[in-house]
Amino acid sequence: MLRSLSSGVSGIQQFQGKLDVIGNNIANSNTLGYKSSRADFEDTFSQTMQMPGPTAGVQLGNGVTTGAVRSLFQQGTVTKTGLDSDMAIDGDGFFTVKDSQSGQDFVTRAGDFRVDSNGYLVTNTGLRVQGYSGSGLSTRGDILIDATGKPATAAADAIVARFSVDDTGKIKVKLSDGSEYVRGQVLLQRFQDPNALIKEGNNLFSGMALAGPLAQSDVPGTNGLGNIRGASIEESNVDLASEFASMIVTQRGFQASARIITTSDEMLQELVNLKR
Repeated sequence: MLRSLSSGVSGIQQFQGKLDVIGNNIANSNTLGYKSSRADFEDTFSQTMQMPGPTAGVQLGNGVTTGAVRSLFQQGTVTKTGLDSDMAIDGDGFFTVKDSQSGQDFVTRAGDFRVDSNGYLVTNTGLRVQGYSGSGLSTRGDILIDATGKPATAAADAIVARFSVDDTGKIKVKLSDGSEYVRGQVLLQRFQDPNALIKEGNNLFSGMALAGPLAQSDVPGTNGLGNIRGASIEESNVDLASEFASMIVTQRGFQASARIITTSDEMLQELVNLKR
């Protein structure tokens, strides 16, 4: 059997996989905090027909395979929304969120948070944002936005009117009587190898232990972490122009691989016809 036939088949398979990656990128071009992916090809094991020595070596390849599908963690565009609970990371880092039922931690770049009926700062699926949970900025846990820890000068019946988040993640609450104070602080996590993270859907990542995390989440703007932009969100970093260009190249590669199979088939047919 001609090696070119199996090489053409491998090309079709890998280009199809690359098209799947491109299609997923385009589909998530408006997904908050989404990081585009890239399929990296590698050549497969080559058969050595003649070892290199006094004469040139002869090695015949057997096609192509996909070495990795990598996420590209470049910064997405930060857009101002004016919504108090929205946050964007300007630079490196991830928000840490926790499932209050299972206790499992996840990280995310999507900062489209909300305040639930109990006052917790949560994701759209109800996972609680982690950081310093008290005004003393010493206790770590679920971030709660309420009137706990309000100044002694505040009215007894004062309630939370609104809140804001500064560049270092401090949550500043403004009460209905005009009093202001720091209620807590959002902390960030970063990784040596973010491509080791596992995508869980809903803009979440798990597998933090294998990605080389900091010993513990830290204050934004320190330890290589980016700053937080309050009342803002980070858009997807997908470049549609580049994705469509890659799609065209991938399509042509797929067609060329298919043509290899067709040509190999014609050559085999000629060999069979030699008997006639």
